[in-house]
Amino acid sequence: MPEALNSLEQQILDYMVRYLRTHTYQPSIREIGEEFGIRSTKTVSEHLRSLDEKGYLQRDPSRSRGIRILGLDLSPQTLSVPCYQELPDDSGGFVSDGVEAYLSVDRRLGGAKGCYFVRAREERFAPLGIEEGTLLLIEPSASAEDLSDGDLVVIRGQGELDLARVESNGARLRFRPARSGDGSIEVEESGVTGRVTATYRRLDGAPVTPPATAH
Repeated sequence: MPEALNSLEQQILDYMVRYLRTHTYQPSIREIGEEFGIRSTKTVSEHLRSLDEKGYLQRDPSRSRGIRILGLDLSPQTLSVPCYQELPDDSGGFVSDGVEAYLSVDRRLGGAKGCYFVRAREERFAPLGIEEGTLLLIEPSASAEDLSDGDLVVIRGQGELDLARVESNGARLRFRPARSGDGSIEVEESGVTGRVTATYRRLDGAPVTPPATAH
């Protein structure tokens, strides 16, 4: 099993994955340095050597951009989806901060632009019947006519994001947020920022542990 990465190593690896999927070739050492504000190409090379030694990539010094990310699935039928530990605030556009990993899923399951995973923590989503460790696939935005009783959605209430279950579908939608106890609340349609479209949970009780990068 590959050795754990520090925060910067993980960010560099995730950046290389995104760059490769977009350009079909790896970023140069200089481009990696510019992305992370590292002026020394030697320092970038040291980070890449660490990723190599920890088993996340292989380097070929004889080739320009000679780096191969190990275990990366570049199939056109798959989509790399970020997995967060907390609900990300998309009001200013998603950022990589808080991303636990990037997971590869079939495009038919996670094809909506901007979709993401959130790992359920017992103390946060248990009131909604969601078990600890479950991965929730969330697609951004959802209009009132698309919602039905029982749907799980992401709402913005009093400036905070929360996961809630739709209790009624009418002129005014009512929701039961995870943090509100027994009460339900009304939220403007614009306050619904996403909907849970799929979940993933190990039935044998083993923890769902995403890999460090998209496989």
